[in-house]
Amino acid sequence: MRSTSLVLVSHSAQLAAGLVEVAAQMAPDVDLRAAGGTDDDRIGTSFERVENAVAGALENGADAVVVLTDLGSATLTAESVLEMLDDDRVRLVDAPFVEAAVAAAVAAQGGGDLDGVAAAARTAIVGFQDAAGSAAPPADPAETPTSDGAVARSLTLTNSLGLHARPAAMVARKAADFDAQVSINGVDAASVLALMALGLTGGAQVELRASGPQAVEAAEAIAADIEGGFGES
Repeated sequence: MRSTSLVLVSHSAQLAAGLVEVAAQMAPDVDLRAAGGTDDDRIGTSFERVENAVAGALENGADAVVVLTDLGSATLTAESVLEMLDDDRVRLVDAPFVEAAVAAAVAAQGGGDLDGVAAAARTAIVGFQDAAGSAAPPADPAETPTSDGAVARSLTLTNSLGLHARPAAMVARKAADFDAQVSINGVDAASVLALMALGLTGGAQVELRASGPQAVEAAEAIAADIEGGFGES
């Protein structure tokens, strides 16, 4: 299985470490590395810390490394490191720091390669913004199966917090595991940010829809997680 690591470069060591902590909840098997703050732990960035994080990921067996930054000078530092390393396995992606880290981590958890994880990072904010305006209400359960051959199921979120970050990541990973196109309430179920943007809490009705060669398997797997409350109370 491909292994893509993430290096998160921030002016704040606490911010970088905190984002690693958040992303790790949704991508527990991904090598996530924080490179925040200066060498003497002040606000700023450190060439050495970024270099060590990237080199450490590669030495740990990563097939590729995606680097994300928070502000302009962090990007300049990261660019300098990548220029010095001159390694086509490492790529700096210009994308919103928090949203991109979450989306990229989920893509990496699903086995995404360098291009796939970088693409997930770049499109993160677009998917998040689009979700709020494109969400469709749950369809009538009588439409299962649908007239176009898709599989549709109407379900209820049983866990109290609903489709928050960790469950959204679970759904996104499952959706990416199958040869199927899966949506929840009209948004792409493989996009963790689009799912979170729906704002679905406990007790909300969801319409799960899947099409493609493995539509039935995908719908059953995701429905089982929803009905099981994602292992939460």
